[in-house]
Amino acid sequence: MNYDWLQSLRIVECSAFIAAPLAGMTLAQFGADVIRVDPIGGGIDYGRLPVVPGGRSLYWTGLNKGKRSAAVDLRRPEGRELVQALAVSSGEAGGVLLTNFATDWLSHAALAARRADIITCTIGGNADGSTAVDYTVNCATGFPALTGGGSIEEPVNNVVPAWDLACAYQAAFALLAALDRRRRTGRGAELRLALSDVAFATLSHLGMFAEAELLEEERSSIGNHVYGAFGRDFGTSDGRRIMIVGISAGQWKALLAACGLEAEMARLQLRMGLDFMREGDRYRAREEIAAIVAGWCAAHRLEDIARTFETHRVCWGLYRTTRDLVANDPRVAVRDSAPVQSLFELLDTPGVGFHRAAGTPVRIGAEARGVTTPAPLLGQHTDEVLQGVLGLDAAAVGRLHDAGIIAGPARDPVASQTRS
Repeated sequence: MNYDWLQSLRIVECSAFIAAPLAGMTLAQFGADVIRVDPIGGGIDYGRLPVVPGGRSLYWTGLNKGKRSAAVDLRRPEGRELVQALAVSSGEAGGVLLTNFATDWLSHAALAARRADIITCTIGGNADGSTAVDYTVNCATGFPALTGGGSIEEPVNNVVPAWDLACAYQAAFALLAALDRRRRTGRGAELRLALSDVAFATLSHLGMFAEAELLEEERSSIGNHVYGAFGRDFGTSDGRRIMIVGISAGQWKALLAACGLEAEMARLQLRMGLDFMREGDRYRAREEIAAIVAGWCAAHRLEDIARTFETHRVCWGLYRTTRDLVANDPRVAVRDSAPVQSLFELLDTPGVGFHRAAGTPVRIGAEARGVTTPAPLLGQHTDEVLQGVLGLDAAAVGRLHDAGIIAGPARDPVASQTRS
């Protein structure tokens, strides 16, 4: 099943890092024609780790599935003129730019002078224009002092670039909202997103700003406990590690029934003067509850725990490495071998080979969409984009090649290494 809902939309993407490329790929997976423009030879992220032995970046190919690639010399006026022309290309399908490059020639004002209803979305670090990346934003949120036994003196960074991810999906949503308004009113839009704004807005939405302001309280690190309810990691008798959560009343009841702990927990709550049907009381007694659950888990093998927990519908999960996940978890099995319609399928990416790759995690009904096209080689679609979008003839495109303004896949550094 292909999602072609955005097939009438063309987006020019000039980007690097995570947020802007992921926003573009999200739109491409719903059918948009996303043209990623990179410098000839690749930008700063084209060779970013991890890479396969031939040198192709799994990071870059992972974030650029489903897009077309054009390679242009962005340092020269002729190259910049081509990118501007692509961004303001006529028709309802065009006139959309997604970027995280803060350059005058890609500014909204510069493009709006050529097309009044242009929609631009520019992702930056801070709202004042100063530089920041996910990691330098995250350090200001307070989370590193709460993560994994961290503190302000010994912070623990998050390995997941959460603010890049949240910003990407916010950008994709904002672009579609702006497009809907343009279709109704004919008006363009200048959209600007800052990673720090996304992060700090999230803290506000989660009540953490109000907690600091109104309650004048500072949270302390609680290790692997779940804040505000019951949840923590536990070891099994055969050396595996599992996460158990009892946030809702139903989850809590299921856990007690599975472990046969109803009577023991009743005695504990009576002794502590608490009511464990309340999330907050389970949180207050988290250490005492965890000690009891830990003893039960330590006396049982993972296989037996899994069977019992599934029978009672306990909310739990098994700690895995990524290799273990790929090899053994049915939720990431490739299509036709998964218990439900999988969003993963085998993809043959140039310079990488066959590997599983995910489509959009949004399901329409019970259907999941696979990836239609792998990430391109750098400049793989340069000629077809210039001819199809700008209407240049083959001779004009040839002259641009001769002048070094544009390049095709032959100039892809990874492709040339593979051939040699």
